[in-house]
Amino acid sequence: MTIRSSRRRVALTGLSVVAIAALAGCSGSDSAGSGGGGGGSDAEPDTFTVLTANENQALEDQLQALADNQCAAENEAMPIEHQKTAQADTVQKVTQLASQGALPQHFIAGTDMVRPDGDLGAGGLVADYEDVLGDAWDNILPAAASTVNSVYGQMVSLPYQYNIEGIWYNAQIFDEVGISEPQTFEELLDAAAELEAAGYQPMTTAGADAWPMTRLMGMYIFRNVGPDAMQRIQDGDAKLTDPEYVAGAEALKTLADEGYFGEGFATMDGGASTAQFLSGGAAMKYDGSWALSAINDPEQNQVGAENIGFMPFPAVEGGAGDINQWAANAGAAMAANAESMGPKTEAWFQCIAENYGQQALQSAGIVSGFAVNGEVTDIPDTTRNVQETVESIDETVLWFEALFDSKSNSLASTNVSLLVTDQMSAEDYMAELQASIDAAL
Repeated sequence: MTIRSSRRRVALTGLSVVAIAALAGCSGSDSAGSGGGGGGSDAEPDTFTVLTANENQALEDQLQALADNQCAAENEAMPIEHQKTAQADTVQKVTQLASQGALPQHFIAGTDMVRPDGDLGAGGLVADYEDVLGDAWDNILPAAASTVNSVYGQMVSLPYQYNIEGIWYNAQIFDEVGISEPQTFEELLDAAAELEAAGYQPMTTAGADAWPMTRLMGMYIFRNVGPDAMQRIQDGDAKLTDPEYVAGAEALKTLADEGYFGEGFATMDGGASTAQFLSGGAAMKYDGSWALSAINDPEQNQVGAENIGFMPFPAVEGGAGDINQWAANAGAAMAANAESMGPKTEAWFQCIAENYGQQALQSAGIVSGFAVNGEVTDIPDTTRNVQETVESIDETVLWFEALFDSKSNSLASTNVSLLVTDQMSAEDYMAELQASIDAAL
């Protein structure tokens, strides 16, 4: 098979403006050590140093594989060196390195740090990959570029891990009941009613985890209001108490009130929900492409991977959103040090962009936001279909809480269980959440 392309929020305790200026000043050091703060191309380090999270061994493995093969020439000119940090220590570690003028050329960073008004972004310490990659920019899929720019406000991360979200469904059950993929939310409700009448639980959700329910609510809002729905809340141009936003909470309540989530969904965790879907106990499950690992595991998937379909959240009739605007995320930020950029470093990034997509998909079944340039064989059809879907997307949306402050994020999750169990109205849910957002602004 050949696949070819056409083309959590980490909290940050901000540094002062003085400290930001100090970071930018420190990075002008003449040091060319392996930590590589450097001072631009005149002080380009001797090694290509990459700082990744301890929890993400796959990224180190894939970059090393490139160094040993497709990027061997770049590695000979500037050998790769791996550094590690705990995910939870990212902000502290990167802040320390930046203050010492020792940022690696490629490093994990907190979300807030690399935004235009963040400590590193405002200090001019993170490079824009569209500039760094040059002609190799075409290897960043449009969907991935859309997501990265939406999350960070600029193109300051590479999409090594790219996930899209939608509704996984049991195609065998759909065929038996005579249901096609719903194109509108009303059709989804109709399909759920038909499934229930045929004796099937329409949908499973991990109510105890909260986020699957806020995702469903948020996707309704994006389809109803448009892809900028939550940015408008962040900018103060709309309120969650506006009728078109409250409608999202009402839509979620409808799914719960009609019994389409089944019994005990409010206390069900993610593992139990996945097991219910993969054993044929429910016809649909909202989840991300990360579910491929379970779907492709025959020990977990009792219905067979060939019987699992994947569809976008349906449109809302009369809404400003589009069914082709999938929800997506691109993992933790992996930034480039603007102050140590030079021709050898640029060559490394260009080689990564040209080869990572094929390397990661072929060797590990990893779906990324890079073009797949070359033949890929012996991967499951489910994985291939997701990769091809990613390649076909031009615009993405974020998740409901993506732009919220930490307190509001927590409140959205805490109260959603009250919403779906009739202990809180849709209007009250949105009113409390909007009050929290207003207090944080």
